[in-house]
Amino acid sequence: MYACPCGFFGDPLKECTCSQRSIDNYLSKVSGPILDRIDLHVEVKPVKYSDLEKDNKDVETSKKIRKRVNSARSIQIKRYQCQTVFSNSELDSKDIETHCKLDTNSKNLLEQAFNNLGLSARAYNKILKVSRTIADLEQSKDIKDIHIAEAIQYRSLDRKYW
Repeated sequence: MYACPCGFFGDPLKECTCSQRSIDNYLSKVSGPILDRIDLHVEVKPVKYSDLEKDNKDVETSKKIRKRVNSARSIQIKRYQCQTVFSNSELDSKDIETHCKLDTNSKNLLEQAFNNLGLSARAYNKILKVSRTIADLEQSKDIKDIHIAEAIQYRSLDRKYW
């Protein structure tokens, strides 16, 4: 969704024409508890024409992405073969304790984010599940602090506007 009715609130290139009241009314349509139930929050900035002309040699192809995703799905299918869980997103609190163990650095990073960003218990669990998925995509048996850091970035949008 946009952050305002005109779609330009927070846009670095175009000025928002909405009043603060209309922005507040618009954002109030999505409550914090609803936003808290969304696993990933990704803010997408407008693409500049000059970025479209650049050489895309370093861009990961769809074929490579599909291969990584299928590999991560295979890891999850194997991990949960004796459970009623199908994927990381379905983990309950007990399963999270079992499958999302963190080292000291990762725990410290997550604690700091929890306290500084005012995250909820639901957001905490979602960060752990998303971190588990990121680790699976990288074929990492363990969740590392870099996986936690990336997952935390996907939870920051609800603290930006709401």
